[in-house]
Order: sequence, then C-alpha cells, then structure tokens
Amino acid sequence: MKLDDFNYELDESFIAQSPLINRDESKLLVLNKDDGSIEHKTFKNIIDYLNKDDILVLNDTKVLPARLIGEKENTKAIIEILLLKNIENDIWECLVKPAKRIKVGTIVNFSNLLKAKCIEIQDEGIRIFELIYEGIFYEILDKLGTMPLPPYIHKKLEDKDRYQTIYAKNIGSSAAPTAGLHFTDDLIKKIKAKGIIICFITLHVGIGTFRPVSVDNIENHKMHSEFYSLDKDTANILNNKKGRIISVGTTTTRTLETILKNNNKFIECSGWTDIFIYPGYKFKAIDALITNFHLPKSTLLMLVSAFSSKDFILEAYEEAKRNKYRFFSFGDAMFIK
Repeated sequence: MKLDDFNYELDESFIAQSPLINRDESKLLVLNKDDGSIEHKTFKNIIDYLNKDDILVLNDTKVLPARLIGEKENTKAIIEILLLKNIENDIWECLVKPAKRIKVGTIVNFSNLLKAKCIEIQDEGIRIFELIYEGIFYEILDKLGTMPLPPYIHKKLEDKDRYQTIYAKNIGSSAAPTAGLHFTDDLIKKIKAKGIIICFITLHVGIGTFRPVSVDNIENHKMHSEFYSLDKDTANILNNKKGRIISVGTTTTRTLETILKNNNKFIECSGWTDIFIYPGYKFKAIDALITNFHLPKSTLLMLVSAFSSKDFILEAYEEAKRNKYRFFSFGDAMFIK
C-alpha cells in the first residue's frame, strides 16, 4: 500500500482552531460498516447507539504542559523543547527546535527553577536531556510549560483544561486522546444509567502523534513506542464481556489490540507498544470505535481505514466536508459500528 492511497484534500478552513463551548455539542458522523450507511448526529446522541452491557473503554492519560521555551546557555539562542517520554528519573526524550543547535553537553535554561542538559543525540530532532531542578518537577512544569497543541492549531488556548478529557488522571502524555474530549460528566452519568459499563486503560501519547509517515510504502513505516497499562479490574471486565467492546480513540484501540495480541486475553499488565495498524490488520479486541477526523496520510487514518475500509472512510470524510464538519483535535467525531 502506498502513502498516497491515504491522502485527501482538506482546506485549512475545516481545521478546528478551538474547542466548542459545550463538549458534547460537536457533530457525530455515524458509520455502519455492514450496510454502508452514514448518519449525521450530535455527539450527545452517542448514547442512542450504545446498548446495555456494552463496555466503553476510555484512555485516562493526562497531558503534560510539555512545551518549554528556553535559552541556550552562553549564546542565548531560543530553544523549544517538547517533553515526549520519561525514560527514567530525570532523564527525558525530547523533540527539539532547532535541533541542530543542541549538542551533547549543551545546557538550556528555562528559568532559575529548571534547566536541561543534553546527554545524547538521536535522529529526527530527538535529544535526550537530563533535567536539573530543585523541588517538585511537575509543580515547576505547571508554572513554566504550556500545552503541546498540534502545529495546525494557531489560536491560543484560553483554558488549558479543554485539552484534557474530563476523566484525565495519569499524567504522561504529549498530546490529548482527542476522541475523549467530547464527553461530559452529565453524558457519562446517562451512559452508566443505561447499563453501559465504563472502564479505563492508560496510554501515554507520544511522538507518533506528531510524526508524519515519510516512506512511500507504508509497510516500511516504524512507529515510536508508547507506554500503556491495564489494571486487573478492567481486564476482568473485558474478559467477561456480554456486549460489545467500544473503544474511545485510536490510543485505546492500539492498547487493547496490543494486549490481546501479546497474551490472547486481557491481563493486568504494562509495557511499551509500537503496534502499527493499517488495512489488512485483523482486529481481535474491539467491536466499535469512536474517533475524530484524522490528518491525510497519517497512521491514525490508516488505523480507522483498517477497522472499516479505506474507501468507506474516505467517502465519509468527503460527506463530512460537504456538511461542514470540523476536523482534527478540537473537531467533530465519528462512530464506526
């Protein structure tokens, strides 16, 4: 399969630059894989498509205010660092701009509270830093860092909580699991009252969200690894399902598929996944998927194409454009069943 097979045209005016006032008022495109039908709804209508005993699986990762702007020691050059992955203790994998200015031993000062020393150079703008500070790191980061909004969002985010799901709990992501941004406390209460089971996994979203596919043959693409975990209670719920397993987001999907692929059942576990799902993949874990609209030529578009079909997904995207849907992180949603 070629990269261009997953391309589509999208005018910049379709890219949502800010979240709606009410999370669950976003549009919802409902796709039926069996009969090829497409329906237009509002996200709060998702409850009409969920049945008693269905299991809704959410990703409870919490986004770090991971973007830091500092000065290179001595030269005072402006350096932007995006924290991607906590390797161990105070050692972090980071995406750096401009990376060519950062060599082993380079120190970047962010304030008198925090500085970073480069200890290893990797490819594609990645550097390994040792963070140097006194006090509680996440408190310092909350003061100095900003939300790592995707590069296609140019408008300032006034309320940083709007780039978090309402159930965000386990801190560690470099980007939000955006399919979950549409849920409200009230909607979740109504879903539970209908007899739908809600449970959680954790996958910390990493550099794969920011990296375009750079190879023409997509089968040669290499995913970056991301940390995931699944607790015993959720594993038991999933193993004893009576209804469908409905995944909220591609991050949840990749976690569930990884665990089932590795263990043939759901077990309490944690680890790193670099699973790459594209058409031809046979899904084992999920029965339905809630997701946003994804960038052209992206691994996320390939995943949803694998769950349905490439032609049906691209047809649905054209239908969404005709009906003025909003795309990407702060955009509208689709339900594929």
